[in-house]
Amino acid sequence: MSRRKNGASMKHAHEIDPKYGSELVSHMINHFMRKGKKTTARRIVYGALAELEGKVEGKEILEVLDASVNNMKPRVEVKSRRVGGASYQVPVEIKPARQLALALRWLVTYASGRRGMGMPKAVAAELLDAYNNTGNVIKKRDDTHKMAQANRAFAHYAF
Repeated sequence: MSRRKNGASMKHAHEIDPKYGSELVSHMINHFMRKGKKTTARRIVYGALAELEGKVEGKEILEVLDASVNNMKPRVEVKSRRVGGASYQVPVEIKPARQLALALRWLVTYASGRRGMGMPKAVAAELLDAYNNTGNVIKKRDDTHKMAQANRAFAHYAF
């Protein structure tokens, strides 16, 4: 049994990014980090943001980043629920922290899957595609939403 008050876990406060003053950039850096190499992750993220700098007219880079990430976030997903010997895919709404985690995980996956360009350019391309509501991450989000929509008949099994 949890010894914490009300059994709730404490949320970790993320540091603010020193260059852009954004918590979202800090989250991105942590998601791109592999084997503790934060300097490499910073180089990738900062390079991607520098690459995006002139691509969208009349918008600041953090506004473009925020809009891209908001477009990537899934709103609902399906979770398996076992009822009476059968497993059902039950659609459930996603908490904001998980929405961000899924969006950034998908960004890392699909950016690293782009071949023929460096990682900063691949991340910038994925972010630009997400800003325009196209690309691999948006397709993944739409597939997740379609799966939840197709299984909405089982929503009464939600837990």
